[in-house]
This record gives sequence, C-alpha cells and structure tokens, in this order.
Amino acid sequence: MAGHSKWANIQHRKGRQDAVRAKLFSKLSKEITVAAKMGDPDPEKNPRLRLAVKSAKSQSMPNDNIDRAIKKAAGGDSEDYEEIRYEGYGPDGVAVIVEAMTDNRNRTASNVRSTFTKNGGNLGETGSVGFMFERKGEVTYPVDVGDADTVMMAAIEAGAEDVESSEDGHIIWCADTDLNEVSNALEGDLGESENTQLIWKPTTTTELGLEAMQKLMRLIDALEDDDDVQRVTANFEASDDVMAQLAAE
Repeated sequence: MAGHSKWANIQHRKGRQDAVRAKLFSKLSKEITVAAKMGDPDPEKNPRLRLAVKSAKSQSMPNDNIDRAIKKAAGGDSEDYEEIRYEGYGPDGVAVIVEAMTDNRNRTASNVRSTFTKNGGNLGETGSVGFMFERKGEVTYPVDVGDADTVMMAAIEAGAEDVESSEDGHIIWCADTDLNEVSNALEGDLGESENTQLIWKPTTTTELGLEAMQKLMRLIDALEDDDDVQRVTANFEASDDVMAQLAAE
C-alpha cells in the first residue's frame, strides 16, 4: 500500500484510541453546521451534508450531536465560518495542504504559520504545492467486506476511477463531483462504508525514512491539534518497514 494511504490507516486506528473525543466531535460538528448552512438541512437533499453526517457516524458521533449541529445551522444561530486552505512544506520538502474552518482568519493564519515554523516546515503561498495534488472523492471499506475482485467490480459499476486493496482494507477513488453518486452505489453493493470524504490525492510523492517521517508526524499532529484545522494532507511515500515502526510507536 502506498505510504500516504498506509499512514492514513495508521492515523485512523490511532485516532480511535488516542484522540480527545470532544475535539474530534467539535470538528465534525463544524463541518456539519457549515454544510447545513450552505445548503438544505436535509442530508438527502444536500450531498455535502450527507457526507459530513456519514463521516461523523463513522467516528461514532452520537445522533444527538449530529441533529444539534444541523438544527443550529437551520436556526441561524451558528458562527460564520470561513473555509481556508493553506499550503506549505514540511521536513525534507514534503508538500503539505492544510484545510481549515475559522471565524478568525488572522488567528488561524498565525497559528498555522507558527506550527510550520516550530516543526521544521515553511508556510507557502496559495498554489505553492497544490499542483502536486488533485481533488478526489475517497471511500474506504474494511478488508472483510470482500476480496479485491469483488470490491473492484463494485467500484467499476459504481463509476469509480481507481481501487487500492491491501491487508489494511480497500480504498476507492472517484472524481470529486461524483462522490455522492459513487458512494451511494457502493452502499448498495458493499454496505455502509468505513469513511467517505473529499481528499487531496498526491500526484507526486517524496520518499521518507524513519527520522523524516517522525518529524513529519510531529508537524501533522501539531497542525491537527489546532481547533481550526479540519484536515492535513502530505505527499510522501515510506517503506513498509518505516510504516511498521511508526505504527508500533
């Protein structure tokens, strides 16, 4: 499995064990609120909201929290969040994209810049690394949903573009504009997904050894610890041995 995909899997498992649930739920609620405020409060009529709700449920967020976030947006008493994307370089020149939602652009920009600097990185201008990624829809399933051929056939019939299967599970990619349609079709064949989201998929990667990966982990962890940061993506590759050592830490 590609280093970046395996790292996402490691983060997913560690997140279930170690993340402060209150902070995780706060970020999920923010996405639900923004999605509901920008469109229809009914998830069936609002693809972005549907995806946000699905992501929240995959993290075991209680239905009461989800309903509260939607009602808050519908009632007009939610904060006005601005979506911002930051781009920069991490250790060893790894390209990093930071997606944030904030009610104070100056605070968030200052915090993100400081985090990059303190962890061996540099915040760049918009577009400085974006050309090394492409926007995609991503749907993940656990390994026991079926073998690689079964998942591949379901993905092809659903209109997906690519599939990666390994002992860690199945990752299905599609065009960003097709994510809602593809994820619905996959549900019909494979059941509820483990996670469904829009991502920045690297088109070019940088190979990292253990020490560089440890530095990158510290940067990513520090960025994700910021309440305004929703998601962090980096374009790296690492050997199975390196990823195994990271998973064991």
